[in-house]
Amino acid sequence: MMRRRLFVGACLSSVTLPAWAQKPVRFSITGAMSQGSLAMGSAPPGSTAALDGRPLRITQDGRFAFGFAPDQTKPVLVTVRYPDGGGDSRSFTPTLRTYDVQHVNGLPQHTVTPPPEVKERIAHEAEMIYLARLADSSGSDFLSGLDWPAPGRESGIFGSQRIDNGTPMSPHYGVDMAAPAGTPIRAPADGVVSLSDDYYLSGGFTLIDHGQGVSTSYLHQSKRLVKPGDTVKRGQRIGLVGATGRATGPHLHWAMNWFQVRLDPSLSTRKPKPDPL
Repeated sequence: MMRRRLFVGACLSSVTLPAWAQKPVRFSITGAMSQGSLAMGSAPPGSTAALDGRPLRITQDGRFAFGFAPDQTKPVLVTVRYPDGGGDSRSFTPTLRTYDVQHVNGLPQHTVTPPPEVKERIAHEAEMIYLARLADSSGSDFLSGLDWPAPGRESGIFGSQRIDNGTPMSPHYGVDMAAPAGTPIRAPADGVVSLSDDYYLSGGFTLIDHGQGVSTSYLHQSKRLVKPGDTVKRGQRIGLVGATGRATGPHLHWAMNWFQVRLDPSLSTRKPKPDPL
């Protein structure tokens, strides 16, 4: 599967105008521009931006972000209004991706088919995560690209259909890095910790709010080193790799969201692969 890296994406439009009708566009959109990817915009300072009519948070220097859903096929309309009163609108359609099917065996069966007495706990934990991903804060460090949070071998890719212990499950919305238990996990960009707790399916879980609706999550940790409300800096240790929750062995499940839109964090990294062990 071909992946176009975050910083080589070009401003793409699904609308082709005749030469006589074309005019210079004063904002640009960069990114992988595929299903499940983060897109980043740049406009003149003082501009405002909207996605399909929904206002987007924009920095003082004119930078903003939005995400394409993993199964999105329809275009989105980005509208930018400039401080001098002018504006532009452009339509962007994500390129389609082909997702793999991955069979995972040896999982604790109580995490594949949880007993009835824990279903309320699982629902409560899912609600906590959902609410945390509604945040729209002012952070912007992620716009310079993410660092891989841990070294290791990519043992699970984004979007793959999971067959767990022979049972079809929802797609795998994250990237797995297999590494020995106790391997340090580091923040990929500046942010604020929204959640940090031990969850039934996710095990040791941490969620970091990076700003503009962008958040990253860290699952199956053996130890969590940060707490809700902590401000973390890029490269800071936030936890240790483990095998807690629904896991067959020690690894980090790294997830990324734009609000409730699931994103592939590997498409937003400054390096194509995590460091080897």
